[in-house]
Amino acid sequence: MEVLESLFAKALKLESPWKITKIEFHEGGGDIKIFVDFPRGSVFSCPACGQEAKAYDTTEKEWRHLNFFQYACYLVVRVPRTDCPDDGKLQIDVPWAREGADFTFLFESFAMTLVREMPVNKVSKIINVDDNKLWRMMQYYTEAARQQEDYAGVKQIGVDETSKAKGHDYVSLFVDLAKKRTIFVAEGKGSETMTAFVKDFKEHHGDPQAIKDVSIDMSPAFIKGVEENMPNAAITFDKYHIMKIINAAVDNVRKAEVKDQYLLRGQKYLFLKNRENLTESQLKALKTIESMPRINLKTVKAYHIRENFQEIYKEETQEGFERALKKWYFWATHSRIEEISKAAKMVKRHWSGVLRWYVSRINNGILEGLNSLVQAAKAKARGYRTFKNLKTIIYMITGKLDYAKVGLPT
Repeated sequence: MEVLESLFAKALKLESPWKITKIEFHEGGGDIKIFVDFPRGSVFSCPACGQEAKAYDTTEKEWRHLNFFQYACYLVVRVPRTDCPDDGKLQIDVPWAREGADFTFLFESFAMTLVREMPVNKVSKIINVDDNKLWRMMQYYTEAARQQEDYAGVKQIGVDETSKAKGHDYVSLFVDLAKKRTIFVAEGKGSETMTAFVKDFKEHHGDPQAIKDVSIDMSPAFIKGVEENMPNAAITFDKYHIMKIINAAVDNVRKAEVKDQYLLRGQKYLFLKNRENLTESQLKALKTIESMPRINLKTVKAYHIRENFQEIYKEETQEGFERALKKWYFWATHSRIEEISKAAKMVKRHWSGVLRWYVSRINNGILEGLNSLVQAAKAKARGYRTFKNLKTIIYMITGKLDYAKVGLPT
């Protein structure tokens, strides 16, 4: 037994005066309990001022630790209070767990690794821990890690929105485009989210006046928020957000024609994907539809206008970019396709922000990629019950937070 106790003491990295007094193995209950104590007369540091003092009294506490093979492992410890001359009676901090936690640091590190890869309710079942306790742990470490973040060098941000669940309210993600990480999550998608972001940004040493470029969609609320809170920022309406508008227009054209044109039935994604991303069968179907001149489908024309817009971004000069955009606008507004004309006029109303892309070169794929990670997490978890939970998981997955700074073993 002494050998086993010595082994566990080394594994737990216990230092004097802590020592293992006994180990109980409950095969029927499926757990192991390791009892930890200290010799009479031991001294401890006051958690407030650091002065050494003897134990005044003790309370027995229990922490869940990493499993030993298939058995749940618990630390059962007699935790003392010191009677400090300056600070009075205070319970000491233990080296294996944070204050108020039900788990050891190592167990929390293991659990945090799992919840970044799997839905929380599934992790809860695997490690046999109430999911509410897991959420509290995740929120503690995420909030603590965010407090350590420094945004002093952030000069280029992107803003995107995602729904809490299908058909439900939205949350807005503010992304540091240089480091490809989410730095703020706000409830809603109005101008007030910009105000909330700036407040949080300042608290993390960020300077709103230092922000030079902001990528947003064409929401009037977002535009107003940028103008009011980031005076030196130029707005970029990047390709990703514009393509969402054009795709919606193309799809509306298809919906209007599908009633009379059987060739379009079941072909929604044929006209929303880039030609190079089509499957072999989809490409064959598209070529078949394009090769029927007598039909003269508006959907095909709208699709070609969509493709032409993407070609604009291959221009090698700023003058060429603007010239190609003007040609596209003329074609789209003279296409006699109402939905396409509306989309083009939306682009025209935001002309300077569209042209700004050539200078800012904001990569829309960063926003798209981070949002896809969030969408995948929501799909696995089948939605998150509260904004607080969704915000926590977004930071964990896309925030690139350094949890080691807040005491979590890596």
